[in-house]
Amino acid sequence: MPAFFCLLFSISLYAQQKIDSTVTVGKKSITLSKVVVNNKLNIPAFISRIKNDTSFYKAFRNLRILSFTAINDIRMNDGNGTMKAGLRSTTKQFRNNNCRTMQTIDEQVTGDMYDENRQLNYYTAKMYASLFFTKDTICGEDNIVTGMEFSTAGKTGMEKNKEQLKMLFFNPGKRINGLPFISNKTAIYDVEMADKYNMSIDIDMYKSQSCYIFTQKVKPENKDDVIVDEMTTWFNEETFEVVARNYSLSYKAGVYDFKVQMEVVMTKYGEYLVPSLIRYIGNWKAIFKPRERGVFTATLFDFK
Repeated sequence: MPAFFCLLFSISLYAQQKIDSTVTVGKKSITLSKVVVNNKLNIPAFISRIKNDTSFYKAFRNLRILSFTAINDIRMNDGNGTMKAGLRSTTKQFRNNNCRTMQTIDEQVTGDMYDENRQLNYYTAKMYASLFFTKDTICGEDNIVTGMEFSTAGKTGMEKNKEQLKMLFFNPGKRINGLPFISNKTAIYDVEMADKYNMSIDIDMYKSQSCYIFTQKVKPENKDDVIVDEMTTWFNEETFEVVARNYSLSYKAGVYDFKVQMEVVMTKYGEYLVPSLIRYIGNWKAIFKPRERGVFTATLFDFK
């Protein structure tokens, strides 16, 4: 009988250790794993740091001041998932005397990726090229993010779309002005969006680093009210730098629709946090443009 009660007590204690807790920060209801509770994490301060994080964007800005090698893989697929055009290349960026240039080491092209004038045929590929390929020589850049704001003011056409893409890509969760019908649906940290998501914080290892894992997933009944369906970010437990991030975005309107998944993995080169893997899977349709289903992967290494 004593052994039986000891067993019941042990089971009860183990169950209690596994029970998550819920806290409320403003209007945000956040589920905490037991290990986070035991860690005595300051939740309001943690949420504030997430909302104002600049490490993710700065990691991309760091690419402007470093030399590195990249393997680029761009694939355009048909409705059945079969590749109809592709571009795979190895590029090297060189940084010298406060200027950077990029050299293509090799390139394999399939399908109609380029037109007869060697211009990219696909909008998705053009966007990739505008973000990750460097033409000519660019000088006088830095990696400062303080005071940097994305803006579509004065921009039209491709330049405006590039700026909007940067907002979605580098600052997911922030309000994006200039996007018809959806500007107020991207700000997932704002008070009016708080009750549309289930949020949780956990701790686990990611590539040998102890990380806080912050997950936001839209509640099924609010799917039509948001752009960011789900976002999971791994933050280094000590520095709070972003170690990795996965996010899914979607929207459907009369004039356009899109469904996008993105994954970014970071690494450290000396003092610099830099992206080592960038993966994008997107399906989108805009008015007056054919539907595009694109997949691109960039692998970055050999930083100097």
